[in-house]
Amino acid sequence: MAKRDYYEVLGVSKVASADEIKKGYRKKAKELHPDRNADNPKAEAQFKEANEAHDVLKDADKKAAYDRYGHAAFEGGMGGRPGGGAGQQGDFGSAFSDVFDDLFGDFMGGQRGGGGRRAARGSDLRYNLRISLEEAYAGMQKTINVPTSVTCGSCNGSGAEGGSEPTTCPTCSGMGKVRAQQGFFTVERTCPTCSGMGQIIKNPCSACGGAGRVEKDRSLSVNIPAGVETGTRIRLSGEGEAGMRGGPTGDLYIFIEVNEHKLFERDGTNLFCRVPVSMGSAALGGSIEVPTIDGGRGRVQIPAGSQSGRQMRLRGKGMTALRGGGSGDMFIELAVETPVKLTSRQKELLREFEDLSEENNPQSSSFFSSVKSFWDGMKG
Repeated sequence: MAKRDYYEVLGVSKVASADEIKKGYRKKAKELHPDRNADNPKAEAQFKEANEAHDVLKDADKKAAYDRYGHAAFEGGMGGRPGGGAGQQGDFGSAFSDVFDDLFGDFMGGQRGGGGRRAARGSDLRYNLRISLEEAYAGMQKTINVPTSVTCGSCNGSGAEGGSEPTTCPTCSGMGKVRAQQGFFTVERTCPTCSGMGQIIKNPCSACGGAGRVEKDRSLSVNIPAGVETGTRIRLSGEGEAGMRGGPTGDLYIFIEVNEHKLFERDGTNLFCRVPVSMGSAALGGSIEVPTIDGGRGRVQIPAGSQSGRQMRLRGKGMTALRGGGSGDMFIELAVETPVKLTSRQKELLREFEDLSEENNPQSSSFFSSVKSFWDGMKG
C-alpha cells in the first residue's frame, strides 16, 4: 500500500510553517492516541504514521529532501527511514516519548535528556520597598538589606570539600532523569539519587552541606528613578539567589509602594490638594498660598463667589513622569468652610446678612423653586 503524503497525514498545507506543522502534529497525536481509541484497531498504526510524518517535516534538511523527492528520499539508502522503515516495528516507546516532549515539554520546564541540569539557576527574589510621595517625586538612592543565598566561599560554589570534584551520578549517568517502560509508555522522572542534578558529591562541603551556597544578608544600593508609583517593578539582574553548585544567579525584583500623603492625592502624574477657605474669602475672592510637592509654595487667586469643589490648576507642579515627558499638574480644590463657635455679634451680623442676601444665593433659589414646583405637581 502506497504511503500517504506526510502533509496530508498531519492535516497541513505544503507551505505550512514550522509552528503550523507542530500544531498539526499535536492535534493528530491527541486524536490518534491509542489510549483514547481503544475501540479503533487502526489508531496505533495511524499514530505511528503521524509520528513518522512529524519526524521528517520538523527537520529542515529532511523536509527539503521530502519536498523534492517525496518518500523516495528515504528509501534505497537516500538518508535512511525517518521513523523505523517499512515493515519494522521501530521504537514505539520512543514515539510516545516524542509525543510527550511535544505536547508537554513546554509545561515541564525544558528539555528531556541532554545531560540534565548540573547547576541549577538560583531563585528570583522579591523585595517590597515603601517610599514617601516626596521620594517618588524626586527619585533617590536607597540602601536595602536583602536576605538571600550567596556562593559558598569555602568550596567556591562546587559543593565539594577540599577541592574535590562532583562525580557523575551512576543511576542516571549524568542525565538527571531516569526512564521506565510501562506498557506503551516511556515514563520519565527526576533521578532519585542526584535529585536531577546529574552529579553526586561524595565529600560535601562542611560550610554549605554540598549546596554550593550559604544564606546571608546582602546590602545593596538601589537607584529609584523619579516618577515611580505603587506597582512599579525594578529588576536587578544577577542580584537574586546564587545558583546551586555554581549555577547562574537569579534576579532581584523590587516592587515599589508609595505611601499616602497627608496633603496630596495622586492620580498618575497629576496631584490634587484640597484647600479649606473661609466663607468670606470664597465670597469676596482673594489669594491663598498653597504647598507644592517639591517643598516650595504657590499662590492661587480665588475668584469672588467661588463654591466648594471649584478647582484651579498649577501647571507643571505635579509628579515627574517616570519615562520623561515633563511633569503633571497640580489641582487645587476649594472647600468652603462654615464658621463655628460664633459670638453673639457674629450671629447678629450673619442674621442681618441673611435677611439681605435673598438675591445672593442663586443655587438655593433655583433649588427651592424646583422643590415648590414638584410639590405643586404632586397635589395635582
